Amino acid sequence: MDHWAASTRVFQNQPFGLDATMLQSDNFVGSPQLNFEAWRDTLRALCGGYNPEGTEPDAFTGWVRPLSVCGFTGLNLGCNAERIERTHQDARRDSVDHYFVFFQVAGQSAITHNDQALQLAVGDVAFVDAARPATYFTNNGNEAGITVTTLDLPRESLVSHLGFEPQAGHYRPGGTSAGRLLFDLIRDAAQTEGSASSPADSYMQLAVYDLVGALFAPSEPSSGSRHSDTLFRRIQGIVRDGFADPDFGPNEVAAEMGISLRYLQKLFTERGSTCSELIFALRLDHAERLVQRRASLRTSQPLSEIAYACGFRDYTHFARKFRHRFGHAPGFHSEET
Repeated sequence: MDHWAASTRVFQNQPFGLDATMLQSDNFVGSPQLNFEAWRDTLRALCGGYNPEGTEPDAFTGWVRPLSVCGFTGLNLGCNAERIERTHQDARRDSVDHYFVFFQVAGQSAITHNDQALQLAVGDVAFVDAARPATYFTNNGNEAGITVTTLDLPRESLVSHLGFEPQAGHYRPGGTSAGRLLFDLIRDAAQTEGSASSPADSYMQLAVYDLVGALFAPSEPSSGSRHSDTLFRRIQGIVRDGFADPDFGPNEVAAEMGISLRYLQKLFTERGSTCSELIFALRLDHAERLVQRRASLRTSQPLSEIAYACGFRDYTHFARKFRHRFGHAPGFHSEET
């Protein structure tokens, strides 16, 4: 096959942490063998449409086994098809919005995806966008075919945590520290199948995101990326809508955005500010407008009422912040008139 003309690696010797073949040989040798229709239907129910090709349906054999990894969905799967196709039509019909990491556990494969052509040997890990078409080629050489393990990662949560959008259609060779650690998590999940979810899963999910970031971060910093700018504009809108609530703070902003507090702080630090500073700035700007309106209308509205309406619980604190910001006390405009 032409896709393999450039592949000269001896993949049997690729390092991959502890017993890379364990997922293939020990845990999955007893997985039910599926025929052509059953394999395709099972995969479609779990993660979308994928179509085995190049092998007669009567000669096809494969298996699909779901995994739960730190609350994420994973799959260990294999088949003897020469090619597996995911089309534009499949992606549109499924309407999935996730990435997945793709570990080559046994055999060799090639992927064409996002205008990239990848050659994968045992131990290599690729990053794939499930919302886009892809073609997977196998280099069987025998009836056993290939074995791969995938881990689904929700797009919005991953990008929000990392602060950048990893580029699908790239791979990393076997033996990287981050790849070995990530595969170990999947391997351990396979060994402890059926164990209950743990309160630590939410923390482990962040660790998974960080490992993916370490593997597939862009070559240059992306703090000024279009995506992070879009996120920051959304954050500003949330702060503008909520600053008048005295219970509103950075934790509430992060929760409404669905991002970690750490990442929220990172976005502000990159722009030379903090979330709390923005909240107080909006509160004080609003207070200044209300104070000027009070003076122009010559109303007797208590200044403490204005302070509370702008999100300040304590008038003394408000007055101190106001003077520091504007150089005069809140009642200055009234005294002028």
